Amino acid sequence: MIDRYTLPAMAEIWREENKFQKWLEIEILAVEAWAKLGLVPTESLERIKKRAGFQVERVKEIERITHHDVIAFLTNLAENLGEDSRFIHYGMTSSDILDTGLALQMREAMDIIIQEAVALAQTLRRRALEFKDTVMIGRTHGVHAEPITFGHKLALWTFEMKRHLDRLSRAREIINYGKISGAVGSYGNIHPWVEEYVCEKLGLRPAEVSTQILQRDRHAEYLTSIAIAGSSLEKFSTEIRSLQRTDILEAEEPFARGQKGSSAMPHKRNPIICERVSGMSRLLRANALAALENVNLWHERDISHSSVERVIIPDSTTAFHYMLVKFRQVIEGLQVYPERMKRNLERTGGLIFSERVLLLLITKGLTREHAYTLVQRNAMRAWETGRNLEELLQEDEEVMSQVGEEELKECFRLEHSLRNLARVFEKLERLEV
Repeated sequence: MIDRYTLPAMAEIWREENKFQKWLEIEILAVEAWAKLGLVPTESLERIKKRAGFQVERVKEIERITHHDVIAFLTNLAENLGEDSRFIHYGMTSSDILDTGLALQMREAMDIIIQEAVALAQTLRRRALEFKDTVMIGRTHGVHAEPITFGHKLALWTFEMKRHLDRLSRAREIINYGKISGAVGSYGNIHPWVEEYVCEKLGLRPAEVSTQILQRDRHAEYLTSIAIAGSSLEKFSTEIRSLQRTDILEAEEPFARGQKGSSAMPHKRNPIICERVSGMSRLLRANALAALENVNLWHERDISHSSVERVIIPDSTTAFHYMLVKFRQVIEGLQVYPERMKRNLERTGGLIFSERVLLLLITKGLTREHAYTLVQRNAMRAWETGRNLEELLQEDEEVMSQVGEEELKECFRLEHSLRNLARVFEKLERLEV
């Protein structure tokens, strides 16, 4: 399902090599900190920097015996360092490198996500301005309501993506924390300055307070922000899927040369990318729920969250990045059919201007209830007979006793319905994404 060429950077983040490299960097920085505090001899620090390394397959081999990934990693380091390995992991606990390393990976993943989300928002903005004057029918409950433009719809999506960019940026900051505080977070066997030093070098903030772990409300906020943004992508995709229906066909996702839509029906052009985005958003919400369940842990920690996070964090970041890439491709290549929009706009014979007639009658002195009754009875006749609403109103003596023909005709002008939309696009042009 996932095109490999779209995700090389994201895939690299979640490889074992990158995870172990993060662990190694944290361990060496901790040794540096201890050296500055006088615990580690300078010559030992230099040897550690020169010789420290790991072999992924060897770590896995050791883990099959120890059933503990961090101990397996440390054992492999010790094999490469000899006696100097006694200074590795000094006063630390497994979660010091697990959680700090995971924060680095999550920050890297979010940087890629934000980059692609910006690209999508910019694409939406550009196409919104392109179609700012392309008139179509607005729908409520799936029923024709009043005129809008297709650019108006895309402008709404653009501003929504901007809100997601703000949320994703906050999620990046909430996860950008590390902890090197020992077994229960009390700094019982490690100097607090070691944590400060390591985090500063990594561009992280030290957690204000921690137990054996960073608290999982951070991870829950991160994954929830992704899930909320994914839900909007589903909303956008669902709209395109609806507009692509044969009986509407106002817009259509790109259909590549040589692409096939059905094994049985050669005519089919299905919105498969939008359907894929809709489906994958469900995974993001499910994973966010799992992240919320991870907030509740026993005492200073247990590891019920660990096995869950090994799945949901790489999966959610990878899936969401993929969704952003694919949906941007949809928007870039979206086929828009203004003539079909115009034809659909006219299908109800002017019913979409009923509110304007209602307001005109109110300005003539009728109560809202009375005016509503007059317009609705003619609107229902239009529904039932297929006749034009304006013609029916002209035949209604009670209506025409209140308004002139030119006043009534003015109610059915598109320009009036759309006259204030320019303000939306003025705001869109000023939007920075």
